[in-house]
Amino acid sequence: MQAPDTIEIRRLQCRTFIGVPDEERASEQTLRITLQLVPSQGFSGLHDDIRHTIDYHAVALEVQALAAAKPRRLIETLAVDTADYLLEKHPLASVAITIEKHILPDTECVAVHIVRGKAS
Repeated sequence: MQAPDTIEIRRLQCRTFIGVPDEERASEQTLRITLQLVPSQGFSGLHDDIRHTIDYHAVALEVQALAAAKPRRLIETLAVDTADYLLEKHPLASVAITIEKHILPDTECVAVHIVRGKAS
């Protein structure tokens, strides 16, 4: 089976207040979010017209706004919130989201990854 047509936004910088301890959540942090967007309609038949695909600039701005909208304790919660929002607002068959948090010493990052699809 052929892999689905996918739009990928890699390591989008998102500023937010996040963390389990109150002290951590008190300071804004930068997360990096990677999105893999599988449009409901593949890339064939787009006729070089953005109205027939996903506007990745708009998606990036929406994800940054969603991350900044309210404090959260868990990056897992932000991942689920982001997937739910994108599937509701855009013609997507599925979305994969990876969120990187640069908080743990002696590591490159801590990351969560989820994949969600449209409910049939």
